Amino acid sequence: MNAQLTHEEIDSARELLQEYQPANKAIDAIERHHGNLETSFEELWIEKNGTSTTKEKKSLWEITLEVLREEICSDEGFRARLGEYTKSPENAVLLTTAITSLIALTAIPIDPSIATIIILYILKIGLNVYCKYTEPGDKGVNLAPVN
Repeated sequence: MNAQLTHEEIDSARELLQEYQPANKAIDAIERHHGNLETSFEELWIEKNGTSTTKEKKSLWEITLEVLREEICSDEGFRARLGEYTKSPENAVLLTTAITSLIALTAIPIDPSIATIIILYILKIGLNVYCKYTEPGDKGVNLAPVN
């Protein structure tokens, strides 16, 4: 599983989301980290929330994806909104709607720029893969993407 966006994917996201200010911050971070979504996420999280130490051996990225999995994967409305965007990937409104839907859906407060990175990750690997890949109880499944 690769959580790295190519230069073309970064440019495409920047162009598509140019009118959505929180996305600019996220895309700038992704660019600084050469497309690495996990590192970009962690930078923005620390900037927004301060340094976070986890007691588990999982990264903050892994824990966040795990916590969000149940909410995201079980919500048919969210799945439908993301599906609509994948049918029309040139539609900035549909992508922005998916980002704001993630923010509204989750029980944990997520900054819009962080939500942008999560949505770009899910779009990169696919929602069905994300839902299955991070499913709890799968022993031996590593939530960290393989580069």
